Amino acid sequence: MTEPVAFIGLGNMGGPMSARLVRAGYQVRGYDLSPTARQALADAGGTAAGDLADTVRGASVVVLMLPNSAVVAATVHDEQFVVEPGAVVIDMSSCEPLRTRALAAELAGRGATLVDAPVSGGVSRARTGELTIMTGGEPADLERVEPLLSQLGTTTRVGAVGSGHAVKALNNLLSATHLLVTSEAILAGERFGLDPQTMLAIFNRSSGRSGSTENKWPNFILPGTFDSGFELRLMLKDMRIATDLADQVGAPDPLGHAATDLWARAAEALEDTADHTEIVTWLRKDRS
Repeated sequence: MTEPVAFIGLGNMGGPMSARLVRAGYQVRGYDLSPTARQALADAGGTAAGDLADTVRGASVVVLMLPNSAVVAATVHDEQFVVEPGAVVIDMSSCEPLRTRALAAELAGRGATLVDAPVSGGVSRARTGELTIMTGGEPADLERVEPLLSQLGTTTRVGAVGSGHAVKALNNLLSATHLLVTSEAILAGERFGLDPQTMLAIFNRSSGRSGSTENKWPNFILPGTFDSGFELRLMLKDMRIATDLADQVGAPDPLGHAATDLWARAAEALEDTADHTEIVTWLRKDRS
């Protein structure tokens, strides 16, 4: 049996990820505000904890899969979050890189280590263990958690702590901008009389190819399911992290800000739980 693992955040991504660790032989004790999510972990063979204290007690590794930096900080600052000396905290959430570095310094003062390991790939790849995992931290710490992370996907070490969160946000800024302009192009082609599937076939053999043309449009938009498992507001949050980072380091980002502004307008117009692929729904209404 492998080492005990605490897993905090058992939602759309954390649920299947924690279940995979159980199947890999880890003793997973998990916590989430949702009783349904806790029960799902128990049904998968893990242990559902009643509070944070019970979750982290005795765990040498603590995995966080939470919505944002504010929730991560609130969790770590909770009086019940008393981790074992020498424990490694793996923050797999999408967070602000500079806040991650500050939190790492704080945890070091408490005898624990923080590494960041955000993911890309969505719910489907969380279930199959094929996530792309971007890790930041000291090499020895990343080496220690590699066996666990390898059960969830393929890792790439990208630098010091906080670097994983930086790359994740920048990736999602690219993804969101691709999806926005791809959707504009396809909607323009539709109004001209072109067939979307024909356009996608051509784009995917040409320089306009992207994850939006290969995956999001054919699998979630054309069928009208809009069920990629990643909410529009979470995408917007990551875009803002990326543009804030660019501003903080003095990098040019006029297109990033323009795209973020448009996604913010879509977020205001759509339901709070709208999938990020529903940006197309907003575009259709906004341009009608």
